[in-house]
Amino acid sequence: MTTLLVALAGGAGALTRFLTDGAIARRNRLRMPVGTVVINVTGSFLLGLLTGLFALSSADSSGAMVKAVVGTGFCGGYTTFSTASVESMRLWLAEGRGAGIGYAATTLVLGVAAAAAGMWIGRLLG
Repeated sequence: MTTLLVALAGGAGALTRFLTDGAIARRNRLRMPVGTVVINVTGSFLLGLLTGLFALSSADSSGAMVKAVVGTGFCGGYTTFSTASVESMRLWLAEGRGAGIGYAATTLVLGVAAAAAGMWIGRLLG
């Protein structure tokens, strides 16, 4: 049952990513692919929050199921490291090395900060 729920949640995450990126792309006036940054930062926050909430729960609790379905399934389908990597290289080639490295660094720093904030809030709430 867990495998099916993870697969369904992964599909829901991928669909959410597709719709979110499309909505942002229609409004984005920058050359930087803002949608991927927003998706990866919000996904990192959500996974951090989930991790913080269930940090002290036992492996056999319902928390393990929630972590698997939401963390592995939804967040795994929603976030996209590969797209961020390709977009970094696309910016490097089109706009120069600084744009590519800047985009990659921005994505990494904001993602880690969002995950840390989510974990901190999750620990407070858990």
